[in-house]
Amino acid sequence: MFKRKSIYKTPNKPKGWKKTMMPYLMVSPYIIHFIVFVAFPVLFSLVLTFHEWNIISPMKFKGFNNYIKMFNDRMFWKAIVNTLQFLVIHIPLQLIFALALAEFLNQKIRFKGFFRAAFFLPVIVSGVVVTMLWQQLFGFDTGLFNRILVSVGLDRVGWLVDPDIAMTSIAIMATWKNVGLYVILFLVGLQTVPAHYYEAASIEGASHWQKFRRITLPMINPTIFMVVILSTIGGFSLFIEPYIMTGGGPLNSTLSSVLYIYKQAFQYYHMGYSVTLGFFFAMLILAVVAIQKKYLETDI
Repeated sequence: MFKRKSIYKTPNKPKGWKKTMMPYLMVSPYIIHFIVFVAFPVLFSLVLTFHEWNIISPMKFKGFNNYIKMFNDRMFWKAIVNTLQFLVIHIPLQLIFALALAEFLNQKIRFKGFFRAAFFLPVIVSGVVVTMLWQQLFGFDTGLFNRILVSVGLDRVGWLVDPDIAMTSIAIMATWKNVGLYVILFLVGLQTVPAHYYEAASIEGASHWQKFRRITLPMINPTIFMVVILSTIGGFSLFIEPYIMTGGGPLNSTLSSVLYIYKQAFQYYHMGYSVTLGFFFAMLILAVVAIQKKYLETDI
């Protein structure tokens, strides 16, 4: 009997150095990207925290002077307090409005697709454009909001010129800008809740609020946790809004931490000090997110 030869040839396996180096060659683009754009900047920044540098002149070693200066910098701590104030206002607003809109869009209503697109539209619009638009709306003399108040016999409100409410105004604008993203996330979470849970609750005579409290909230717990984390990280990175609308004023009431770090770096050219602030601020964000993960993930 003759053996039939297969017309298909088995591929030649790499031999020697090819077999050894092939995996490294395949992952080399990622390794190069990580070294150039992640590892080197982080290490250089860490070294820079111990130096004084204004970009033009050579770096001067200063030891722990930048860290000592940071802990004695009242303006930096004020910026952190302002940022935390923004978070305290922004995160609850984001959760309440996003969940309420998602619950509304999850019902059987007409033009559901249009409303979903309309709520998401501000997310994809440039943050600078949105900020400039709201700056005009918040204008003290000619802003639309104050013109409406005057037309009904009320006094003008210093939305951006009153230190007591300027940060609240920015938080309202930021909530409007980002709420569409979290509406989509909540919609995904709501649509994963099994319908037979609500049917069983209806048979038992549960009200809409009881269904929402006893079924909806526990079932979308992971989504709520994710929205809180994303809102926190986004809130800590507050920059465009105060930079364009108030410049950090009035009386530094809207000076965010990122805006202060930016000013130290690109207005005063204190590169070493700004990097020191950035490292500390990153650790602060990490600590806050870790606390939220520990307590909110199981308690919501």
